[in-house]
Amino acid sequence: MFLTLFLSLVVCAAVSVMLLSAVAFVQKEAFFSSAPKEARDVIQPRPKELFYGARIIGWTLLLFSLFMILGAVAVAIWDGIRSGFTFSQFFLRLLMMFTIYKIYDMICFDYFLLMKFKFFQYYYPEIEPVYQNRKYGFNIKSQLLKLLVIFPAVSALIAWVCTLF
Repeated sequence: MFLTLFLSLVVCAAVSVMLLSAVAFVQKEAFFSSAPKEARDVIQPRPKELFYGARIIGWTLLLFSLFMILGAVAVAIWDGIRSGFTFSQFFLRLLMMFTIYKIYDMICFDYFLLMKFKFFQYYYPEIEPVYQNRKYGFNIKSQLLKLLVIFPAVSALIAWVCTLF
């Protein structure tokens, strides 16, 4: 249980670094594919770097955070195989990790960073009018779909594959 919570925190920290590096340093429109269409439509390309070397720093941080996420999932699976987890134990561990991540994403990124602290609007001021009258940042329906349907299905699939070993 402790390992699962720790790995969930690692994933949340890695996703935070990934978000920071994508928004502040790399600044590629392709990273905003999950943003609402009206926000994607107004985002202006950033051909000039924020400062010299910002994109190199951003891509390095992106790769680092990707390896942290993959490493956390690999440790969760490896520990489960080593400990002889059953399907339900794997399922619960993965579901807990995905659920903690998604709740963190919905509260920290979509609500606090986007709506309260206006982190994205600082780097992309052109999206300010899109979010003016919203109480919540991104599409709550798609977030809940991931939380309640997609992540449990993915957890079950991974748990089933892990029990084959």
